[in-house]
Amino acid sequence: MEAPILTRPEAPAPEPAPSRLTPESTRMFLEAGQASRVVATQLEANAARVEAIAARLRASPPRAVVTCARGSSDHAATFAKYLIETRVGVLTSSAALSVSSVYAAPQAMDGVLYLAISQSGKSPDLLASVRAAKAAGAFTLALVNDETSPLALLVDEVLPLHAGPELSVAATKSYIAALSAITHLVAAWTGDADLADGLAALPAGLAKAWALDWTPAVERLKPARNLYVLGRGVGFGVAQEAALKFKETCGLHAEAFSAAEVLHGPMALVKAGFPVLVFAQNDESRDSVDAMTAGLAARDAEVLLARAGETGEGALPALAAHPAIEPILMIQSFYRMANALSVARGYDPDSPPHLNKVTETV
Repeated sequence: MEAPILTRPEAPAPEPAPSRLTPESTRMFLEAGQASRVVATQLEANAARVEAIAARLRASPPRAVVTCARGSSDHAATFAKYLIETRVGVLTSSAALSVSSVYAAPQAMDGVLYLAISQSGKSPDLLASVRAAKAAGAFTLALVNDETSPLALLVDEVLPLHAGPELSVAATKSYIAALSAITHLVAAWTGDADLADGLAALPAGLAKAWALDWTPAVERLKPARNLYVLGRGVGFGVAQEAALKFKETCGLHAEAFSAAEVLHGPMALVKAGFPVLVFAQNDESRDSVDAMTAGLAARDAEVLLARAGETGEGALPALAAHPAIEPILMIQSFYRMANALSVARGYDPDSPPHLNKVTETV
Protein backbone atom coordinates (compact mmCIF):
# COMPACT_ATOMS: atom_id res chain seq x y z
CA MET A 1 0.00 0.00 0.00
CA GLU A 2 1.41 3.41 -0.94
CA ALA A 3 1.92 6.00 1.77
CA PRO A 4 -0.59 8.84 1.63
CA ILE A 5 0.60 12.06 0.05
CA LEU A 6 0.66 14.76 2.68
CA THR A 7 -0.20 18.25 1.55
CA ARG A 8 -0.19 21.52 3.43
CA PRO A 9 -3.76 22.64 4.09
CA GLU A 10 -4.80 25.75 2.26
CA ALA A 11 -5.65 28.85 4.24
CA PRO A 12 -9.42 29.24 4.68
CA ALA A 13 -11.01 31.34 1.99
CA PRO A 14 -12.27 34.73 3.18
CA GLU A 15 -15.91 35.57 3.42
CA PRO A 16 -16.72 37.40 0.18
CA ALA A 17 -16.45 41.15 0.60
CA PRO A 18 -19.50 43.19 -0.37
CA SER A 19 -19.52 43.46 -4.15
CA ARG A 20 -19.42 47.26 -4.15
CA LEU A 21 -16.74 47.53 -1.47
CA THR A 22 -13.80 49.70 -2.48
CA PRO A 23 -10.76 50.76 -0.43
CA GLU A 24 -12.21 54.26 -0.07
CA SER A 25 -15.63 53.02 1.11
CA THR A 26 -14.49 51.16 4.24
CA ARG A 27 -14.83 52.45 7.76
CA MET A 28 -11.18 51.56 8.32
CA PHE A 29 -10.23 54.00 5.56
CA LEU A 30 -12.45 56.72 7.01
CA GLU A 31 -11.24 56.31 10.59
CA ALA A 32 -7.55 55.93 9.83
CA GLY A 33 -7.71 59.05 7.69
CA GLN A 34 -8.88 61.03 10.74
CA ALA A 35 -5.61 60.53 12.63
CA SER A 36 -4.20 63.95 11.77
CA ARG A 37 -7.21 65.74 13.21
CA VAL A 38 -7.33 63.41 16.22
CA VAL A 39 -3.72 64.12 17.18
CA ALA A 40 -4.14 67.88 16.74
CA THR A 41 -7.17 67.80 19.05
CA GLN A 42 -5.41 65.60 21.58
CA LEU A 43 -2.27 67.72 21.84
CA GLU A 44 -4.30 70.84 22.58
CA ALA A 45 -6.82 69.21 24.92
CA ASN A 46 -4.24 67.28 26.96
CA ALA A 47 -1.57 69.97 27.34
CA ALA A 48 -2.38 70.94 30.93
CA ARG A 49 -2.93 67.34 32.08
CA VAL A 50 0.34 66.19 30.53
CA GLU A 51 2.29 68.98 32.22
CA ALA A 52 0.74 68.17 35.61
CA ILE A 53 1.49 64.45 35.31
CA ALA A 54 5.02 65.16 34.07
CA ALA A 55 5.64 67.47 37.04
CA ARG A 56 4.56 64.69 39.40
CA LEU A 57 6.88 62.20 37.69
CA ARG A 58 9.80 64.61 37.97
CA ALA A 59 9.05 65.32 41.63
CA SER A 60 8.67 61.61 42.47
CA PRO A 61 10.57 59.64 39.82
CA PRO A 62 9.20 56.10 39.47
CA ARG A 63 11.61 53.27 40.10
CA ALA A 64 10.12 51.44 37.11
CA VAL A 65 7.32 51.64 34.59
CA VAL A 66 4.97 48.73 33.95
CA THR A 67 2.73 48.76 30.89
CA CYS A 68 -0.63 47.02 30.79
CA ALA A 69 -2.39 46.43 27.46
CA ARG A 70 -3.66 43.97 24.88
CA GLY A 71 -3.61 43.86 21.07
CA SER A 72 -2.83 47.12 19.27
CA SER A 73 -2.59 48.89 22.62
CA ASP A 74 0.17 46.48 23.64
CA HIS A 75 2.06 47.43 20.49
CA ALA A 76 1.76 51.05 21.64
CA ALA A 77 3.21 49.82 24.94
CA THR A 78 6.22 48.44 23.06
CA PHE A 79 6.75 51.92 21.61
CA ALA A 80 6.45 53.32 25.14
CA LYS A 81 9.09 50.91 26.43
CA TYR A 82 11.70 52.01 23.92
CA LEU A 83 10.85 55.70 24.18
CA ILE A 84 10.87 55.75 27.99
CA GLU A 85 14.00 53.65 28.36
CA THR A 86 15.98 55.62 25.77
CA ARG A 87 14.72 59.10 26.70
CA VAL A 88 14.00 58.84 30.43
CA GLY A 89 16.29 55.97 31.42
CA VAL A 90 13.67 54.18 33.52
CA LEU A 91 13.29 50.40 33.24
CA THR A 92 9.99 49.61 31.49
CA SER A 93 8.37 46.20 31.19
CA SER A 94 5.06 44.69 30.11
CA ALA A 95 2.69 43.25 32.68
CA ALA A 96 1.51 39.65 32.32
CA LEU A 97 -2.17 40.31 32.99
CA SER A 98 -2.97 36.75 34.06
CA VAL A 99 -0.67 37.16 37.09
CA SER A 100 -3.44 39.26 38.60
CA SER A 101 -6.57 38.20 36.73
CA VAL A 102 -6.02 34.41 36.89
CA TYR A 103 -3.39 33.69 39.55
CA ALA A 104 -4.26 36.57 41.89
CA ALA A 105 -0.58 36.75 42.79
CA PRO A 106 0.41 39.89 44.75
CA GLN A 107 3.27 42.02 43.40
CA ALA A 108 5.35 44.82 44.94
CA MET A 109 4.29 47.93 43.01
CA ASP A 110 5.28 50.75 45.35
CA GLY A 111 7.10 53.48 43.45
CA VAL A 112 5.99 52.08 40.06
CA LEU A 113 4.25 53.98 37.28
CA TYR A 114 1.58 51.57 36.02
CA LEU A 115 0.63 52.64 32.51
CA ALA A 116 -2.59 51.11 31.15
CA ILE A 117 -3.40 51.63 27.46
CA SER A 118 -6.82 50.78 26.04
CA GLN A 119 -9.29 51.95 23.42
CA SER A 120 -12.40 50.75 25.29
CA GLY A 121 -11.20 50.57 28.88
CA LYS A 122 -13.47 47.58 29.51
CA SER A 123 -11.42 44.37 29.28
CA PRO A 124 -11.83 42.44 32.55
CA ASP A 125 -8.23 41.20 32.77
CA LEU A 126 -6.84 44.68 32.22
CA LEU A 127 -9.11 46.09 34.90
CA ALA A 128 -8.11 43.35 37.34
CA SER A 129 -4.42 44.07 36.75
CA VAL A 130 -4.82 47.82 37.24
CA ARG A 131 -6.89 47.28 40.36
CA ALA A 132 -4.21 44.99 41.82
CA ALA A 133 -1.40 47.39 40.92
CA LYS A 134 -3.17 50.33 42.50
CA ALA A 135 -3.83 48.34 45.68
CA ALA A 136 -0.13 47.38 45.74
CA GLY A 137 1.00 51.00 45.73
CA ALA A 138 1.50 51.88 42.06
CA PHE A 139 0.69 55.26 40.56
CA THR A 140 -1.82 54.27 37.89
CA LEU A 141 -2.21 56.19 34.64
CA ALA A 142 -4.57 55.30 31.79
CA LEU A 143 -4.34 56.25 28.14
CA VAL A 144 -7.91 55.48 27.12
CA ASN A 145 -10.32 56.59 24.44
CA ASP A 146 -13.51 56.30 26.51
CA GLU A 147 -13.27 58.76 29.41
CA THR A 148 -16.37 57.23 31.04
CA SER A 149 -15.03 53.66 30.91
CA PRO A 150 -14.40 51.53 34.00
CA LEU A 151 -10.64 51.95 33.44
CA ALA A 152 -10.85 55.74 33.39
CA LEU A 153 -12.83 55.70 36.63
CA LEU A 154 -10.38 53.32 38.29
CA VAL A 155 -6.97 54.94 37.76
CA ASP A 156 -5.25 57.84 39.52
CA GLU A 157 -4.84 59.88 36.33
CA VAL A 158 -6.23 59.75 32.79
CA LEU A 159 -4.82 60.96 29.49
CA PRO A 160 -7.75 60.75 27.06
CA LEU A 161 -6.88 59.65 23.53
CA HIS A 162 -9.55 61.90 21.97
CA ALA A 163 -9.81 59.53 18.98
CA GLY A 164 -13.60 59.76 18.85
CA PRO A 165 -15.81 56.79 17.92
CA GLU A 166 -13.87 53.95 16.31
CA LEU A 167 -16.32 51.37 15.00
CA SER A 168 -14.12 49.36 12.67
CA VAL A 169 -12.80 46.32 14.52
CA ALA A 170 -9.29 47.18 13.34
CA ALA A 171 -7.86 49.90 15.58
CA THR A 172 -6.13 52.65 13.58
CA LYS A 173 -6.60 56.21 14.75
CA SER A 174 -6.77 55.09 18.39
CA TYR A 175 -3.40 53.35 18.01
CA ILE A 176 -1.81 56.47 16.55
CA ALA A 177 -3.47 58.52 19.30
CA ALA A 178 -1.85 56.25 21.90
CA LEU A 179 1.58 56.76 20.30
CA SER A 180 1.15 60.53 20.26
CA ALA A 181 -0.02 60.57 23.90
CA ILE A 182 3.00 58.53 24.96
CA THR A 183 5.31 60.87 23.07
CA HIS A 184 3.61 63.90 24.59
CA LEU A 185 4.11 62.53 28.10
CA VAL A 186 7.78 61.66 27.55
CA ALA A 187 8.57 65.03 25.94
CA ALA A 188 7.03 66.86 28.91
CA TRP A 189 8.57 64.52 31.50
CA THR A 190 12.08 65.02 30.13
CA GLY A 191 11.77 68.60 28.90
CA ASP A 192 12.98 67.40 25.49
CA ALA A 193 12.42 70.41 23.23
CA ASP A 194 13.40 68.57 20.04
CA LEU A 195 10.91 65.80 20.73
CA ALA A 196 8.23 68.37 21.58
CA ASP A 197 8.88 70.18 18.29
CA GLY A 198 8.67 66.90 16.39
CA LEU A 199 5.37 66.12 18.09
CA ALA A 200 3.96 69.55 17.25
CA ALA A 201 4.60 68.79 13.56
CA LEU A 202 2.95 65.37 13.77
CA PRO A 203 -0.61 66.34 12.72
CA ALA A 204 0.61 67.92 9.49
CA GLY A 205 2.97 64.99 8.96
CA LEU A 206 0.15 62.47 9.35
CA ALA A 207 -1.87 64.22 6.65
CA LYS A 208 1.10 63.99 4.29
CA ALA A 209 1.83 60.37 5.26
CA TRP A 210 -1.78 59.41 4.47
CA ALA A 211 -1.31 60.68 0.91
CA LEU A 212 1.86 58.66 0.20
CA ASP A 213 1.57 55.95 -2.43
CA TRP A 214 2.26 52.45 -1.09
CA THR A 215 0.43 50.80 -3.99
CA PRO A 216 3.51 48.73 -4.95
CA ALA A 217 3.18 46.93 -1.59
CA VAL A 218 -0.44 46.01 -2.42
CA GLU A 219 0.64 44.55 -5.75
CA ARG A 220 3.50 42.56 -4.22
CA LEU A 221 1.61 41.25 -1.20
CA LYS A 222 -1.73 40.38 -2.80
CA PRO A 223 -0.63 36.80 -3.65
CA ALA A 224 1.43 36.31 -0.48
CA ARG A 225 0.65 33.71 2.19
CA ASN A 226 3.34 34.47 4.78
CA LEU A 227 5.65 37.35 5.54
CA TYR A 228 7.86 38.93 8.17
CA VAL A 229 7.48 42.48 9.44
CA LEU A 230 10.64 43.92 10.95
CA GLY A 231 11.57 46.97 12.98
CA ARG A 232 13.98 47.94 15.71
CA GLY A 233 13.92 50.25 18.71
CA VAL A 234 11.02 52.70 18.58
CA GLY A 235 10.10 51.16 15.23
CA PHE A 236 9.49 47.68 16.61
CA GLY A 237 6.07 48.53 18.04
CA VAL A 238 4.76 49.59 14.62
CA ALA A 239 6.16 46.39 13.11
CA GLN A 240 4.11 44.45 15.66
CA GLU A 241 1.06 46.52 14.82
CA ALA A 242 1.49 46.00 11.07
CA ALA A 243 1.79 42.23 11.51
CA LEU A 244 -1.46 42.18 13.47
CA LYS A 245 -3.26 44.20 10.80
CA PHE A 246 -2.06 41.81 8.09
CA LYS A 247 -3.58 38.95 10.07
CA GLU A 248 -6.89 40.47 11.07
CA THR A 249 -7.75 42.48 7.94
CA CYS A 250 -5.96 40.61 5.13
CA GLY A 251 -6.02 36.96 6.23
CA LEU A 252 -2.26 36.99 5.79
CA HIS A 253 0.06 35.15 8.17
CA ALA A 254 2.57 37.76 9.30
CA GLU A 255 5.09 37.63 12.12
CA ALA A 256 6.84 40.65 13.65
CA PHE A 257 10.45 40.46 14.75
CA SER A 258 13.14 42.82 15.88
CA ALA A 259 15.57 43.38 13.03
CA ALA A 260 18.18 41.84 15.34
CA GLU A 261 16.07 38.94 16.60
CA VAL A 262 15.24 37.70 13.10
CA LEU A 263 18.85 36.54 12.80
CA HIS A 264 18.33 34.12 15.71
CA GLY A 265 16.36 31.41 13.92
CA PRO A 266 13.60 33.03 11.85
CA MET A 267 16.03 33.81 9.01
CA ALA A 268 16.10 30.06 8.26
CA LEU A 269 12.63 30.35 6.68
CA VAL A 270 13.64 33.13 4.30
CA LYS A 271 13.91 31.79 0.77
CA ALA A 272 13.82 33.42 -2.67
CA GLY A 273 10.68 35.51 -3.01
CA PHE A 274 9.80 35.47 0.72
CA PRO A 275 8.19 38.87 1.45
CA VAL A 276 9.58 41.06 4.23
CA LEU A 277 8.29 44.51 5.20
CA VAL A 278 10.87 46.61 7.07
CA PHE A 279 10.10 49.75 9.07
CA ALA A 280 13.35 51.71 9.48
CA GLN A 281 13.57 55.07 11.22
CA ASN A 282 16.73 57.16 10.87
CA ASP A 283 18.33 56.77 14.30
CA GLU A 284 21.10 54.75 15.96
CA SER A 285 19.53 51.50 14.73
CA ARG A 286 20.09 52.38 11.06
CA ASP A 287 23.39 50.53 10.49
CA SER A 288 22.14 47.28 12.01
CA VAL A 289 18.90 47.41 10.03
CA ASP A 290 20.86 48.06 6.84
CA ALA A 291 23.04 45.02 7.52
CA MET A 292 19.99 42.85 8.14
CA THR A 293 18.28 44.11 5.00
CA ALA A 294 21.40 43.32 2.97
CA GLY A 295 21.30 39.78 4.37
CA LEU A 296 17.70 39.39 3.28
CA ALA A 297 18.53 40.65 -0.20
CA ALA A 298 21.38 38.14 -0.42
CA ARG A 299 18.78 35.39 0.14
CA ASP A 300 16.65 36.87 -2.66
CA ALA A 301 13.88 37.85 -0.26
CA GLU A 302 11.22 40.26 -1.53
CA VAL A 303 12.12 43.26 0.66
CA LEU A 304 9.81 46.26 1.05
CA LEU A 305 11.65 48.98 2.97
CA ALA A 306 9.93 52.02 4.47
CA ARG A 307 12.42 54.71 5.44
CA ALA A 308 12.69 58.42 4.72
CA GLY A 309 15.05 59.11 1.85
CA GLU A 310 15.18 55.49 0.66
CA THR A 311 15.15 54.86 -3.07
CA GLY A 312 15.52 51.85 -5.32
CA GLU A 313 13.84 48.49 -5.67
CA GLY A 314 11.30 47.81 -2.92
CA ALA A 315 11.51 51.28 -1.36
CA LEU A 316 8.26 52.65 0.08
CA PRO A 317 7.90 56.42 0.52
CA ALA A 318 8.30 57.78 4.04
CA LEU A 319 8.69 61.21 5.60
CA ALA A 320 11.70 62.57 7.43
CA ALA A 321 10.95 63.73 10.97
CA HIS A 322 12.26 63.37 14.52
CA PRO A 323 13.43 59.71 14.77
CA ALA A 324 10.74 58.91 17.36
CA ILE A 325 8.06 60.44 15.13
CA GLU A 326 9.03 58.66 11.89
CA PRO A 327 7.50 55.28 12.90
CA ILE A 328 4.17 57.00 13.68
CA LEU A 329 4.13 58.52 10.20
CA MET A 330 5.00 55.17 8.62
CA ILE A 331 2.18 53.29 10.33
CA GLN A 332 -0.26 55.88 9.00
CA SER A 333 0.90 55.18 5.43
CA PHE A 334 0.74 51.47 6.20
CA TYR A 335 -2.89 51.63 7.34
CA ARG A 336 -4.00 52.97 3.96
CA MET A 337 -2.06 50.24 2.19
CA ALA A 338 -3.38 47.47 4.48
CA ASN A 339 -6.95 48.61 3.93
CA ALA A 340 -6.47 48.47 0.15
CA LEU A 341 -4.71 45.09 0.39
CA SER A 342 -7.61 43.69 2.43
CA VAL A 343 -10.12 44.64 -0.24
CA ALA A 344 -7.81 43.41 -3.02
CA ARG A 345 -7.60 40.01 -1.31
CA GLY A 346 -11.39 39.76 -1.04
CA TYR A 347 -11.84 40.72 2.62
CA ASP A 348 -13.87 43.35 4.40
CA PRO A 349 -11.37 45.06 6.75
CA ASP A 350 -14.18 46.34 8.97
CA SER A 351 -15.45 42.87 9.81
CA PRO A 352 -12.56 40.45 10.43
CA PRO A 353 -13.77 36.89 11.06
CA HIS A 354 -14.14 35.77 14.70
CA LEU A 355 -13.17 39.18 16.14
CA ASN A 356 -15.00 41.78 18.24
CA LYS A 357 -14.14 45.38 19.08
CA VAL A 358 -13.97 44.74 22.82
CA THR A 359 -12.24 41.53 23.83
CA GLU A 360 -13.65 40.11 27.06
CA THR A 361 -10.50 38.35 28.27
CA VAL A 362 -10.51 37.23 31.90
